[in-house]
Amino acid sequence: MPHLLETVFHAGQRGFYNVIIYIFLMQEDLFKEEEQKLRRLRFIVDLTEATLMQSRLTLRECLDLTEHTKKAALALFPDKETVFDLIYLPRFRRIIDERFTIPGSLSGRN
Repeated sequence: MPHLLETVFHAGQRGFYNVIIYIFLMQEDLFKEEEQKLRRLRFIVDLTEATLMQSRLTLRECLDLTEHTKKAALALFPDKETVFDLIYLPRFRRIIDERFTIPGSLSGRN
């Protein structure tokens, strides 16, 4: 950002305000981009949940779909694997457990 600092020094107070406005607009763009990525993630997760609940996938296909969803989420948010594992993975596992547990059998739950 040396260019911005040069602008401030050469233009005085007016340049300073221009730099502040420029930084504000950059932050606004970053927020919009983050919001768009969150909407994409929500869509992917909702679609995965609906597919797990409503389709006739095998257990292997359900697990593969969950893994592919995780990869897509990490492509959007590379440093958030633990967040995915804490929030979304249990939701997917619950749906899979409900689909593939035989009613009236011992499912490992107390």
